[in-house]
Amino acid sequence: MSSDGSTLLGVVVLARHGDRQGFYQDLATYNASDTAITPLGETQEFQLGSLLNSLYLNESSPSFIKGIASSSQLFNGTQVKGLWPPTSSSVIQLANGTNVTSPLNGYQYVPIESVESNEDVSLEGFTSCPNLDQHTLAFYSSRAFAQKAAEVNAFLTSLVPILDGRLVALQNIIFDFMNVQSIHNATFAASLPTGALAQARDLANWHEYNVFSDTSLNGIGNIAFRTMIPSVATAMQRIANSSDPLKLHYSAISYKPFLSLFNMTGVNANGALPPAIVNYAAPVVFEVRQPATPRGADRAPPVQERDGRRGARRAPMTLPAFSGTDVPLSTFLGALEPAAVNTTMDWCYACGQSSLRGARARRGVPACGGVDRGGRGGRGVGDGLRVLAFMGYVKFQLPNRRRRTSEAGSSTDSITKESV
Repeated sequence: MSSDGSTLLGVVVLARHGDRQGFYQDLATYNASDTAITPLGETQEFQLGSLLNSLYLNESSPSFIKGIASSSQLFNGTQVKGLWPPTSSSVIQLANGTNVTSPLNGYQYVPIESVESNEDVSLEGFTSCPNLDQHTLAFYSSRAFAQKAAEVNAFLTSLVPILDGRLVALQNIIFDFMNVQSIHNATFAASLPTGALAQARDLANWHEYNVFSDTSLNGIGNIAFRTMIPSVATAMQRIANSSDPLKLHYSAISYKPFLSLFNMTGVNANGALPPAIVNYAAPVVFEVRQPATPRGADRAPPVQERDGRRGARRAPMTLPAFSGTDVPLSTFLGALEPAAVNTTMDWCYACGQSSLRGARARRGVPACGGVDRGGRGGRGVGDGLRVLAFMGYVKFQLPNRRRRTSEAGSSTDSITKESV
């Protein structure tokens, strides 16, 4: 129980992947290829998992989720660990000379059956999306883009000698290459001009925010999070429902949905957070809380931002008809659900896609499989929830009521992980 007397019922976690290498991305379509998580990235993700464990699965923590299965109950990997024991070959040397071994002394991660993007667009709704491609090209053709390109031309030109023949233009996000090389290539790190990496990151932040945001909630620039709204909303409603055992929902994503999420919740426009790419293994956590008073507290518990290494930050949301750090869940869902992409068919029409990712052409009109991920309706559950918004945690408040606990368990797939 927290210091204000509220009880945490469950959490919805959205987290970026850890450090990776070999990432190649199309300038217009954002289709990615040839990338792999490094031992450093595994370590960052392990540290995030340890942080979440200490916050939510540790009985001595004020934010412990009462009734959730313990770490030992959730996953019994004894047989798997015996078949694939830790290996000393899972190690990488960084540019600064540090050797990083995968967590648990080189623990081997066994591949699991995955759900391909053609079957579910929820986590990567921004790829193979022609209307988003047009949105990106329109940005490249805009007056603001031309002005920015002129402003940074001298800086970009100065980087040509160290970029190994890569396209040096504002359209190309050179920061990612520079950042990866600065971490893993000692020669490159030594050749970087002072302040160049920070300036390149500023350009990447500006570039990516303009691609993955829009002036309206249901604009195509927000597609990266619009496809995630159903699963996030459903998880929140399930946690709010005392008859449902769900207590923890986890989605591992890229940085793009974060940009759309922050734009849609107004935390960039109101100055609460900068329009910037989140760090490796940075999370957003939505906390569902039951307040101590019958009708709910005037304000929910303080909200904090964490990525396992940095401090904390509050970030009030600005939604249609509401602005503040404490918002009813019904208001939160009411603001975002109209922009939700609930099915593959919805995605096809939003993106103008007629042939890829489950779409098929029928008399010139996009037609898709009806993969429904929920998130619509059912708003009666948790109408009294209260919401706090930020980059690291978003907390919800429930009206006071008795809660029925259920036996712990878990289900896991490549799209999300949920624990009860």
